[in-house]
Amino acid sequence: MSQIIAGIRVPDSNIARAATQLVRDTEDELLYNHSRRVFFWGALTGERKGLKYDPELLYLGAMFHDMGLTEKYSSPDLRFEVDGANAARAFMKSYGVPERDIEDVWTAIALHTTPGIPEHMRPTIALVTAGVEMDVLGIAYDHFSHEHRHEVCACHPREDNFKENIIDHFYEGIKKKPETTFGNVKADVLALKDRNYKRMNFCSIILCSAWPT
Repeated sequence: MSQIIAGIRVPDSNIARAATQLVRDTEDELLYNHSRRVFFWGALTGERKGLKYDPELLYLGAMFHDMGLTEKYSSPDLRFEVDGANAARAFMKSYGVPERDIEDVWTAIALHTTPGIPEHMRPTIALVTAGVEMDVLGIAYDHFSHEHRHEVCACHPREDNFKENIIDHFYEGIKKKPETTFGNVKADVLALKDRNYKRMNFCSIILCSAWPT
C-alpha cells in the first residue's frame, strides 16, 4: 500500500518503486532522505498553490535530482545537474514514458540549481526546484506547518549537521570538474571548500574573447 506522509501519498507505481530502489542502491542515506524530502516539500507546495501536478513525475524528478553527484552517474565534464537529468531520462525511457514527460523531468533536474526560472515553468519543473530550495536553503520554510515539517523529517530525518554535510556532498560531486560551476551556485561551494579555486569571470571572458571590439 502507498505510504502517506504529511497528507501526501507517495506514488506506488512500478516505475516509482524501481526509482526508489535505484536511488537507495546508489545514494547514501543523506542524499536519499534529502531526495524524499524534496518530493514532499514540492508536493506540499503544489497543494498550497493549487497547482495541477503529476505526483509520479514530481517524484522521479525529486529522486533523481542529485544522482549526478554519485560516482556511478557522474560524467567527467558535464554539470552534475545534467548528469542527473540524463540518468532520469535513460531510466524513464526504459519504462516507455512519453517524451513530453521525460523532458519535463529532465528540465526539472537540469534547472534545479538555477533560481528565478523554474518557478515560471510547468509544475513538475517548478515544484522540484521549490522542494530543493525548501530543504537546502529553507526558502518558504514558514509556509509549511510545524506539523508537516515534523512529520516529513520524522520519516526522512535531517541528520545532525545536515547543512555542512550537504555542502560536503556537493563538493565531492563537483571538485573534479570545477569548470562546470561557471555561472551557477555551485561555484560558491568550491569557493568555500577549495582555497585554490579561482572563479571564472564573465566580464573577463567577454573582454578577452577573439572579437577585435
